[in-house]
Amino acid sequence: MTDESARKPVETSAELPGGLPERQFGWWDVFVAPEDDPRGGELVRGEHAILVGYLRNQRLTLEMKCAGLDAAALARRSVPPSNLSLLGLVRHMAMVEQNWFRRVMAGESVVRHYRTEASPNEEFDGAVPDPEAVAEAFGRWRDEVAFAERFVAEARDLYVTGVDHGRPVELREVLVHMIEEYSRHNGHADFLRERIDGRVGQ
Repeated sequence: MTDESARKPVETSAELPGGLPERQFGWWDVFVAPEDDPRGGELVRGEHAILVGYLRNQRLTLEMKCAGLDAAALARRSVPPSNLSLLGLVRHMAMVEQNWFRRVMAGESVVRHYRTEASPNEEFDGAVPDPEAVAEAFGRWRDEVAFAERFVAEARDLYVTGVDHGRPVELREVLVHMIEEYSRHNGHADFLRERIDGRVGQ
């Protein structure tokens, strides 16, 4: 395969027999072409920069998996019997960001996004195919990410400590946990997106 042909998206039909979307790649055998990938590939040094860079890329990956889809597709529970959807994952990660950076690290008293005792899975169960619900979810998620990024940028070092249910937690641990959390859910997002329109992850 020549370099020029590798840059062209694979042409596919919309669906395979049985209603399943045909697998397709955005570029060669990956999700997007390198020049369209917002995730940094540059080499960084030092623990702080490495942790921040990996977390940034995981956040961008979730956003990429949702790109180009309408409200119905984002809310679609495309891998039954799971109640997961791409919109549900965005709502869930808004809640996770809020919990670890506002509540645990900053010590704020917060009303948890989406989750209540009466509706413990509301972030997923309440993900509905409504453009306003999509805008609200992405708005909350981006606000929480912005707060987290400010907190990390202003922290004196990775030993800054918060409290989670009486247990001291270092910022270093939170960053590692957030990378783990996004990585796990981005794996879910790969399958959800592929089942929606056949777009294969990377």
